[in-house]
This record gives sequence, structure tokens and C-alpha cells, in this order.
Amino acid sequence: MKRLSTVYLIVFMVGFVGVGRAQTPQPQAPPPITMKQLKPNVWAAIGGAGGNSTIVVGKTSVIVVDAKQTEAGAKDLLAEIAKITPNPVTTVFLTHSDGDHVNGLVAYPANVKVIAHENNKKEQQAALAAGGRGAPPPDRLPSQVVTKEKETMTIDGVKFELYHWAPAHTSGDLIVFLPDQKIVATGDIIVTNRADDNPNIHAEKNGSTAGWLTNVKGLVSLNADTYIPCHGDLLTKADVQRKLTATTERRAKIAAMVKEGKSLDEIKTALPDAPAPGAAARGAGAPAGGRAGGPAPVTYVDIAYGELTKK
Repeated sequence: MKRLSTVYLIVFMVGFVGVGRAQTPQPQAPPPITMKQLKPNVWAAIGGAGGNSTIVVGKTSVIVVDAKQTEAGAKDLLAEIAKITPNPVTTVFLTHSDGDHVNGLVAYPANVKVIAHENNKKEQQAALAAGGRGAPPPDRLPSQVVTKEKETMTIDGVKFELYHWAPAHTSGDLIVFLPDQKIVATGDIIVTNRADDNPNIHAEKNGSTAGWLTNVKGLVSLNADTYIPCHGDLLTKADVQRKLTATTERRAKIAAMVKEGKSLDEIKTALPDAPAPGAAARGAGAPAGGRAGGPAPVTYVDIAYGELTKK
């Protein structure tokens, strides 16, 4: 009887462990990539691992804007590209340095040309120096950097206009505009997974609420019909203008309260907002979101208040 009881106990414990394992939450798989053809030679790759990508087919090659978050996610994107053209991917533009846009570079050809703003490269180098989180391998760092407010280049028969009006989401944002197709890849300056008046600003990467307004005014001024955000579905100029209007009004309210002598806590109570993802008060390379008991995440109001009260 004692031996039988022991057997029952073992079976029970195994079953209990099995139930515990079954109830352990599993990470959600990213949504499949949806390829949306916008022009004969331009597609928006919506979804997948990481931010959206823009695919431009040239005469003999393919240019990609943003490289996905993981090696597997990038391979999924490259497989989708192979369905629409046999041309090889030879060039990648990076709109900024966040890992969900750059880490997939590990899956691209070793000789791929990577073009980014100079501050983007500096941010990736800083991430590598801090242990590698948020950056691809050193051999995938940008091989060509943009240093001016506007640069124009033609790659394999396709004209590109590149803009960096000011730090916004990060210090190294790059807007990629196809003037002939009237399509613009906005990077994380414009996203649809946040409230219109609460843009995502990375304080730890020297992003700026004032710079965000400058950039979005620039986006609206472009002769563009379609805006490809890094997260969410396609937008029109009217959609982008709506975000600009809402955020301009919100920042003006913060400025007015600062002028009235209101404290940061008073302003945050009056104008609450959600924390900006990844914008915890931490150094580059630290885990996203901080940790339990750590400093509170930095919000849009925090960043705007800091800018407006800076001596």
C-alpha cells in the first residue's frame, strides 16, 4: 500500500508539473507579413517580426527600407521579396537604430550596402559597446551615412530623397521619400499604435518633442500621397496632418502650464499619457521597459517638460 501511494504521488507530481508547463505563457508569434503593392515597383511589407519595411524594385536589384527585428523575420521578408522579383537585395536604408528595424540585417547578403543617418550609426556603435543589445553584428553597421538635412541619390534607376530635419523619435531618424512614386517611409516618427497626440520619443537616444513637430511639418510638406509608418497600416497626408495638429495642441498646453508655473506632477495629472515604449529612464542597451522597482518610464510629458524648462 505504501509503495502504491508513492506511485500515485509521483504520477500526481508529474501531472502537476505538466499542467504548470502547459499554463506557462508562450511568446506570441509575430503576425505574418502582408505585401501591399503600391506602385509597379514599390511594396509595403506590413507586419512580421519588427517594424514595417518598404520594398523598391530597381532595374536589376532591390532596395529595402528597414530590415526587420530577427534573423527569422528577415528571412521571411526576403522570401516574400523573392516571390515578386528574382533581383537580389543590394541596398538597405535604415530609418533609425531601434533593434526591431536593424537586427534582421544579420540575414542579408554580406555585401549589402547599409545607408543610415550618421547618428544612427553612432547609436548602434554605442549599443555594441554596451553589450550588443539593439544592434546587428559589427559587419552590418551602416556602410554609408547621411550627414545633411537633405540628400538626393539615384540607386539602380530609382530616385530617393533622404531627410533629417531634426532629432525626433531618435537622434538619427531618416525619412526616405520616393518623389516619383509619391511614397514616403516615415520610420517610427509616425506610427498608428499610439494616440495621435502621444508620439514615441526615445529620451535615451536624444529624441525630441520639438524635433518631432519639425519633422512632421516636413513630412506634410512633401508631395506624397502614401505614408508607410513603421508600425501600423498605411496613412494618407490627412492622417499625418491630424497627428501633427493633435500633438502641436498637446505640446502647446504643456508649454502654457509651464508658463503658469505648474510643476511636472501637476502637468502629468492634468495631461496624463501612456509611457513611450522603450523610453524608460535607462542607458542604451538596458532591457526595454526597465525592471520592477526601477525608475518610472519616461513619458511624452516628461520629455516635453524637460525641453520647455531647460535653461
